[in-house]
Amino acid sequence: MANGSMASLQFLGAAGGVTGSKFLFSYGDDQLLIDCGLFHGLKELRQRNWAQVPIDLQRLRAVILTHAHIDHSGYLPRIVSKGYRGPVFATPATCDLLRVMLPDAAHLQEEEARYANQKGYSKHAPALPLYTVEDAEQSLKLLRPTKVGESVEVIKGVLLEFGRVGHILGAGSARLSFEVNGQKRTLVDSGDLGGYDRPILKDPEPAGTADWLLIESTYGNRLHARDSEIELRDLIKETAQRRGCLVITAFAIGRTQDLLYTIRKMEDQGEIPLIPVHVDSPMGLEATEIYGRHTDEHNFEMAKLRDQERCPISSRHMVIDKTPEQSKSINSLKGPLIIISASGMATGGRVLHHLKRRLPNLDTTVLLAGYQAEGTRGRLLQDGAKEVKLLGEVVPVRAQIKVLDGFSAHADQGEILRWLGTFKKAPRMTYIVHGEPPAATALADVIRERLKWKVEVAKYQQKVALA
Repeated sequence: MANGSMASLQFLGAAGGVTGSKFLFSYGDDQLLIDCGLFHGLKELRQRNWAQVPIDLQRLRAVILTHAHIDHSGYLPRIVSKGYRGPVFATPATCDLLRVMLPDAAHLQEEEARYANQKGYSKHAPALPLYTVEDAEQSLKLLRPTKVGESVEVIKGVLLEFGRVGHILGAGSARLSFEVNGQKRTLVDSGDLGGYDRPILKDPEPAGTADWLLIESTYGNRLHARDSEIELRDLIKETAQRRGCLVITAFAIGRTQDLLYTIRKMEDQGEIPLIPVHVDSPMGLEATEIYGRHTDEHNFEMAKLRDQERCPISSRHMVIDKTPEQSKSINSLKGPLIIISASGMATGGRVLHHLKRRLPNLDTTVLLAGYQAEGTRGRLLQDGAKEVKLLGEVVPVRAQIKVLDGFSAHADQGEILRWLGTFKKAPRMTYIVHGEPPAATALADVIRERLKWKVEVAKYQQKVALA
């Protein structure tokens, strides 16, 4: 079959759910993968990470990563451990973040396996990591930094161009241009869309055109609260007044930086008292430094503050906890204090130790500062669980649980529609991805109603022809 006479797309993740983003694009005899993410949440989803790799690695010529979050990039070391050695295309900022994130993800895999073996709570003997730090390091050798707006041939006859979408540093939409039966065609994956008028990063860029569009729908059925800063301010003031502890579960990349920026702004304006802010996320600290380096992505306000030679991504009383010993020492501290630690959905990382220590305390508030996927500990807490299992032990929940989705790095329904409104004409077909069924269905309905576009909610493992 001549290359280019047939193109197709298969949804191997982020279809019917939020995590595990993987879209397999076939072009003649060649294939490329848009995103290579891990599944999180429900056990049946996590088990997919351990199943046989659902891709013919002999035909896979390239991988494209829209951004660095683990549900979009964290499966890469897995396919590398199985033999993949082709190029991995991502923006320069994403590449920088991946050099921190992938080894960290692998280290967590190894540490969790070690801890499970030590405590004997794994059902598998011995517990094994999904992949190793060595696999992650091998993955980094495959990175091909590609600037936003630069056109590069990723497989024969297929050009890639990233567009800025403002979700986190380096996040981009992926536009593929190719020919089918002599006709020029385009496929656009939105990646994860950011919102407008957010701290630090520039707004999403206008989208242009697409024959086929994949649009994320994490918040496809709701609008973010616009008073999240006020709620955060009140929580911090309340924490200070009762000399308590505010534990914030925050993704190391994106959420941590936005929170620090907002806290510093409120401190500078005299809206909150100065209390210690412990940033207990080595990856978050490295990511913050990377955020500072990539000035081309900064919005006007961030650029202006950087020109004044101060770092706006830091509180006045910020305590950096790099080592495990420093992290453990936080457990003995009395309030008032704030702890910002990963992971954002409490699926792993140092925040588990803080939750284990602080959840039973009435003077603790746990702030879930973003989306909590079904089946995660964060979602259990959000839904009012009276106890949760942490590091092999059942822990009672007596702390207050608060949710602020206004700090989410994802666009809400209105912001998604605003971005879709920048298309010059309707795509031939729009596929809704990266959302739980209620959110995906709601977004599909509103797109049909308001934009009059042809739209379909993508299904897991569904394969569609692009002709």
